[in-house]
Amino acid sequence: MKIGAMYSHLNGFEWIQYHQKDLWDEIIAVIEGIDAEEFRTKVSKEKTMKGKELFSPVAINKKFAIELEKTGWAESRTSYWVTDDYDLITKTLHLSADDQKSLIEKEGKSPIRSYNQTDFMKNRIAIEVQFGKYSFIAYDLFVKHLAFYVGNSIEVGVEILPMKSMQSQMSSGPGYYEGALYDLARQGRGVPAVPLVVIGIEA
Repeated sequence: MKIGAMYSHLNGFEWIQYHQKDLWDEIIAVIEGIDAEEFRTKVSKEKTMKGKELFSPVAINKKFAIELEKTGWAESRTSYWVTDDYDLITKTLHLSADDQKSLIEKEGKSPIRSYNQTDFMKNRIAIEVQFGKYSFIAYDLFVKHLAFYVGNSIEVGVEILPMKSMQSQMSSGPGYYEGALYDLARQGRGVPAVPLVVIGIEA
C-alpha cells in the first residue's frame, strides 16, 4: 500500500519530522510493506456488488496491528474520573486520576471511573488505524487523540484511513480520508486542539 494523501493539523507532521523522524519512517515502512491484494478476501453479498471480491477491513486492521507491534507500538490507556457537574469536571481535567477522584468526592459528588484507549503508542505519538465504521473516525479525531493530548501522554495523533478509491472496494460502512478531511475543515483551523497527521491509504 502507499500514501495517497496526507493532512497535517496544527503542525503534527512537522513535529514528528523534527522530533521523531525515525518513527515516521517506521510508519511509512509498515504501510508500504502491506500488500492490500492479499486481503481482497471478502465476497460481497450486497445487491450492487454481489459476488465481487472486496478488501476485508478487519483483515487489514489485523495486519497493521501485527506489523506495528513488531516495531514496539503498543496499546495504551489513560484513566480519569467524571461526574455530573460541568464546572467541577473543568477543574479536574488537568489533575492526576487520583486527584480528580479526591476533588470530586470533596465536593460531595460521586466519581465515575472512565478511560480512553488507543491502539498504538510509542514515544508520545499515538496511532489509530481506522478501517472500521465511519463514526469511529470522528471519535478518534475529536475525542480519543484529544484526551491523550490533554492528559499529556502524546504530542501528536496519527490517523490512518483508506482513500475513497480504496474504500469503494470495501463493503459498505468504512469511512474514508476525504470525508474525514471535510469534517476537520468544517470545524475550523484550531479544532480539535491537538496536533494530528491524517493519512489516506491507497491499495
